[in-house]
Amino acid sequence: MTITADDTAPGTPVLSVQDLAVHLPTEHGLLRAVDGVSFEVRAGQTLGIVGESGSGKSVTAKTLLRLNPARFHESGTVRLHGADAPDGSDALDLMELRADGPMIRAVRGRRIAMIFQEPMTAFSPLHTIGDQIMEAILLHRTSDRAEARDICLEWMLRVGIGDAERRIDQYPHQFSGGMRQRAMIAMALSCEPEVLIADEPTTALDVTIQAQVLELMQELQEETGMAIVFITHDLAVVAGMCDEVAVMYLGRIVEQAPVRELFSSPQHPYTRGLLRSIPRLGMGRDERLHAIEGTVPQAIDLPPMCSFRDRCTARIEGVCETAEPRLLELTGHHHVRCFLHDPDAPEPDRLVGSAASEPARASAAVTASAVPGTPAHPEESPA
Repeated sequence: MTITADDTAPGTPVLSVQDLAVHLPTEHGLLRAVDGVSFEVRAGQTLGIVGESGSGKSVTAKTLLRLNPARFHESGTVRLHGADAPDGSDALDLMELRADGPMIRAVRGRRIAMIFQEPMTAFSPLHTIGDQIMEAILLHRTSDRAEARDICLEWMLRVGIGDAERRIDQYPHQFSGGMRQRAMIAMALSCEPEVLIADEPTTALDVTIQAQVLELMQELQEETGMAIVFITHDLAVVAGMCDEVAVMYLGRIVEQAPVRELFSSPQHPYTRGLLRSIPRLGMGRDERLHAIEGTVPQAIDLPPMCSFRDRCTARIEGVCETAEPRLLELTGHHHVRCFLHDPDAPEPDRLVGSAASEPARASAAVTASAVPGTPAHPEESPA
């Protein structure tokens, strides 16, 4: 049985990822770019994946479509539901397919499409923008070139490319970076995929076109039930765009929750730090944004300890350096990877920083004004 996004009931799992790992041997040791990531995205749902550069977000996205170089060691499962599998089931494990085989090529573009982060290198300089957008349309939607051209023109206009009749025959060097980004978005959306992976899709766009593109993605999602995996560093966009958020750090998900719950009650010190680092309405002149000290380290031969320990202001001495914390379920939809919430954690030698003065489950006072109806300070929530 093969289905399209239109046939998918809202809330039905479309893509299920379990224990995804991507390791790369280097001369300095084993680089664990992605290390045991699991999530699920449903029809009509947008899952946001956030984190600093080096957290493994983009590698995760490319792995879903098997786009990593052959030297990368990949494991885990990536199940596309509603797809014909060799065993006769209706869930196709993309990790079992040849990365250069016909089955994964049939999935790319039509079933799962991706908006890449690098618009300047996404297009071949030897072919026109229109020919490159139409390539996917001719492969997956129609064999009629005139019809493919009409579809291409429609999508170029929908993503904000003016004078599309002329632009369609131009080459990539005749487009600015922002215009190339729009063309890449048009290419990804033109086949109306079931799953859209958007890796920083609006980075090169001005705020007006950014709002237009995000609105377009939401409109298409409402029309077709498309699921979106939205990778970004812009927490304001996450607040307005996503239904659920996964926070990644050093190749692992450290917290995952519905967007409103994550913004109003973040439980991991890293999440709290990210939220404190964005401005909020009503800030005083003397108030300063919070900065997380240090940078994301390289994930090479890391010792078995909390990967955020050295940057954490709430670490537990004698505990956080002993093992990697497990992912705990706080509620049915809120998970966190932190010893502060583990009832089975060893007794601490001492608490450091905010952990010494705050209850383990206390939420930081973070900005949530970007989420309509969510108080900026969790303690202001009605009982």
